[in-house]
Formats: sequence, structure tokens, C-alpha cells
Amino acid sequence: MNHARLEYLNEKSKVSSEMETKKVVSEMEELPKTIVCRVVKDKLNECSPDTDITVNKDSLLAFSESAPIFIHYLSATANDICKESKRQTINADDVLKAIEEIDFPEFVGLLKASLDV
Repeated sequence: MNHARLEYLNEKSKVSSEMETKKVVSEMEELPKTIVCRVVKDKLNECSPDTDITVNKDSLLAFSESAPIFIHYLSATANDICKESKRQTINADDVLKAIEEIDFPEFVGLLKASLDV
């Protein structure tokens, strides 16, 4: 086997290995699809109790993929708030401030109520 072909095969093997690693990392970050499905359907039923809304697989996948992205964004914002306060541990107040900072202030009251339980 010539040298160029051997290099190509080695490079292809590295790329394949990196893709498998990324896939495993991605799967580790995924929320369980059954829980995502239940949350989505429960909220839809709450919003439209008289209408039976169905959710197709693509939209469930979109919800499943969006949730970790939102969590990453929220945690990065909370981390910034924590660092601005010269602390190393994120607390609930940091998360609440982060929710406001990323333009979801309407959820702060609900979250505070659930944290006070």
C-alpha cells in the first residue's frame, strides 16, 4: 500500500473516531425523549384542553435538541453572572437573573414559587 493511501486511511479513521466521540457526547447531553414528549404534550393539553394536538417526530426531535441548547445558553449566562459577583458557585439567584437577562422574565415568578416549595 502506498504512503498516500495509508495517510488517507489513517485520516479517515481519525475523522470517524472523532465523529463517534461527538455522537456519544451528544447522546450524553440528550434529554430522555419520553420526558420531552410528555412535557410538550402536557403543556399543549394545558394550553388547548379542547383540542387534541398531535406532535410529529420531527418536532419532538426539535424540542429534544433545543432543550440542551437552551440549558447551555442559560448556564453560560448564569456563569457570567456568578463570575461578575466574584464567586465560583452558581446559585439559584444567578439562574433567576440569567432567565431575566435572556429575556424570559415571565418565568421568574413561576420558578421562584417552585423553588420556595
